[in-house]
Amino acid sequence: MGPFVPEFISDQLNLIVALLIGIAFGFVLEQAGFSSSRRLAGVFYGYDFTVLRVFFTAAVTAMSGSLLLAYFGYLDLQSIYVNPTWLMPAIVGGVIMGFGFIIGGYCPGTSVCAAAIGKIDAMFFVGGGILGVFAFGELYPLYHTFYESTALGPIKVFDSLGISQGLFAFLLIAIAVGAFTITTVIEKKANKSSAPSLEFKPLKHKIAGAGIIMLGVVFIFMSSRQAHLTEKVKSASYGASHKVKIMSPDELAYRIIDKESSVQVVDMRMPEQFATLALPGSVNVQIKDLFGKELTPILSDRRVVKVVIGQNEEESKTAALLLQELGYENVAMLQGGLENFQRTILMPTIASTGSRWDTDVNTFRANASITISQMIADAKNRQPKVAKQEKKIQGGC
Repeated sequence: MGPFVPEFISDQLNLIVALLIGIAFGFVLEQAGFSSSRRLAGVFYGYDFTVLRVFFTAAVTAMSGSLLLAYFGYLDLQSIYVNPTWLMPAIVGGVIMGFGFIIGGYCPGTSVCAAAIGKIDAMFFVGGGILGVFAFGELYPLYHTFYESTALGPIKVFDSLGISQGLFAFLLIAIAVGAFTITTVIEKKANKSSAPSLEFKPLKHKIAGAGIIMLGVVFIFMSSRQAHLTEKVKSASYGASHKVKIMSPDELAYRIIDKESSVQVVDMRMPEQFATLALPGSVNVQIKDLFGKELTPILSDRRVVKVVIGQNEEESKTAALLLQELGYENVAMLQGGLENFQRTILMPTIASTGSRWDTDVNTFRANASITISQMIADAKNRQPKVAKQEKKIQGGC
């Protein structure tokens, strides 16, 4: 389901799980007091900051869970849809929604929650929202130019600020803890008799705050899973203790000519290199793609030998070790990388090892050079085979 790795929830169960999550989400909103317009409006008047605390708690929990799941390989962050940003329309829309929130006491999600339990004011709010949707659609030609202006694309906050993902996570956690502290003081002064924060147990909240701050510090120094594992397999000690099956250029050439279905060539070079020269039947994959789930159908079949190709042997070995570290089986590396394959097969020279098989080897390489070169030329006239890119999961409030 969605961006989880592996997909332990099948496509058939997706809608059922989504329904259950939706019911649970509505229940939590109602229990948190989001069905009360008075409580929601309390954020703007300073007497009840429950909504703000819930929002910050949800944001920190979702962010922390996503980062930790991604680090341990259970979540593909690249598959999560990021809403594109249109800066000025977003600012204007935020102002309009803020005024609606203050006047009506609800936002779109909380109004549906309140309407579901019979709140009449929420029903009117939902009805007004529906009318607003129709009005927006009918009047769209009047402001479509502004609506589509200042497009920034699917940017992330930490990228726009020029800071690391871990530092942003720490800052958000620090802001959340600070907001909890400040709003508690304001709430108690504005609502001395019935402020929700009067029920807080200070010691537990201090321990929780210190704990989440410590987690934020961990995020600052926690590298991405990709960087961590890539550095790990590049170390000399790791390479010495982990062996990779080696396939010679002659063997790979034979299997390519024979069009064996039990072999899949995985080309780890840059796209521009792959566009210049791609072996028949190969797929071009980047290191970052190995950490997602799109390549699972290609790489997870144990019966297929995944022959990893880099520009040279070092690149080939690093990529092959990374595949093995990620749990893929039946992985081999091309001896000497593509450079060696070019020297040996595509532009062969006379082999002279003193063996009685030299004549046969030279004959095979000469014929293989012609055959594979023709296969490469034929493939260029067709669409290059690339790894299938899966549609990102969309959603959000």
